[in-house]
Amino acid sequence: MSGSKMVLSTGANAPLGKEDTVRVTITWEHAPAELDVSCFMVGQDGKVASDDYFIFYNQPADPHGHVRLQRPNDKTAEFTVALRALQGTGVDKCVFAATLDGPGTFADVIGCTLTVQGRQVHIAYSITEATKETSLVFAEIYRHTSGFKLRAVGRGFNGGLKPLAEAHGVTVEEEEPSAAPTNTVNAKAEANASFPGSGKINLLKQSVQISLKKKQIDHEKARVAVVLDASGSMGKLYSLGTVQKAFERVLAVAACMDDDGEMDVWFFADKAQRAPSVTERDYENYVKRTFPEPGYGKIGIGNNEPEVMTDIILKYTEEVPNETIPTYIIFFSDGGVYETKKISKLLIKYSKSPIFWQFVGLGNADYGVLQKLDNLRGRVVDNADFFALDDIDSVTDAELYDRLLNEFPGWLKQVRAKGILRS
Repeated sequence: MSGSKMVLSTGANAPLGKEDTVRVTITWEHAPAELDVSCFMVGQDGKVASDDYFIFYNQPADPHGHVRLQRPNDKTAEFTVALRALQGTGVDKCVFAATLDGPGTFADVIGCTLTVQGRQVHIAYSITEATKETSLVFAEIYRHTSGFKLRAVGRGFNGGLKPLAEAHGVTVEEEEPSAAPTNTVNAKAEANASFPGSGKINLLKQSVQISLKKKQIDHEKARVAVVLDASGSMGKLYSLGTVQKAFERVLAVAACMDDDGEMDVWFFADKAQRAPSVTERDYENYVKRTFPEPGYGKIGIGNNEPEVMTDIILKYTEEVPNETIPTYIIFFSDGGVYETKKISKLLIKYSKSPIFWQFVGLGNADYGVLQKLDNLRGRVVDNADFFALDDIDSVTDAELYDRLLNEFPGWLKQVRAKGILRS
């Protein structure tokens, strides 16, 4: 990159020249809550063509990959924008914004700056004029007769996600929807619903419902639980907020499918720890509030999957057994699985129980027996599935939910056919 740095003030604009691709980086030094940074790819009417063009941490790219989002750390968001590729599309503007997912306003956000860099351009815009807004449009890249330009906007919205989204054509409804248009984000909210950040879960629930319908299990109910690896090697994923985000994406499954809308939670390392059950009303900062020091304290730093599996089985087969509602376990692990015999024995023994295990690997690691579940003999039915993700933040909601629900429908048919799960 060559050329001098240009600094914009609010309302000013600057040409992006003949850049093929630029990187838009938003950084901040301090915020009273997590900043959910997003990009709306809008047409000449100022609206998104569909919710596929609303880019945020759970949908990090549009269908064509013209805009891609990465979160290198918890105080930085980076968008890669393919300007040349956008020339031949109906996208008129890329609007970069953020919502505070929790208490406080943008007046409490310190050191927030947006920069745009390419081979020839280097433009910076510092956000210093925000007051009581909870959502803020930072800047926009827009078409001009001379080529794409950048405008420093600095316009705020009160009320969080809802007014920001609706201003760009993503409608957050406050009633239970029966069928949603493609550019609508559905919110299952009560009449006085104003739970901080609840719009995030509602966005995810739309993707869950699509996957459930695709798998023809949209009317199924289940007891949903998540198991979170809290071993020492997971420390970075906790500190970057990756575990909280994965937890939120799974919570959307429970919000759609759980028999009482409540998700059970376990942490595990050398030992298992049951955590309070959670709903979409009280999920914010759940991981930090519930388990603030991953990999240490009373549960140790190692990996002991059989210990937590045994406790889960105890709860669902002895403490609160239910032969008419299945139990669906989503089990996150970053590897180091070595208790092959014990894990195999548990899966074989309790394959006669209505419990399905969906194991998800975080990263490219050694998952031992989890990678060989299809060859595990002696079970009444195949009661487990496994897939690994190199980077869960880079996987779209549609792909994640399709994979989470890949084998569960087939298992449901088998356990019903064998009388393990009674209608």
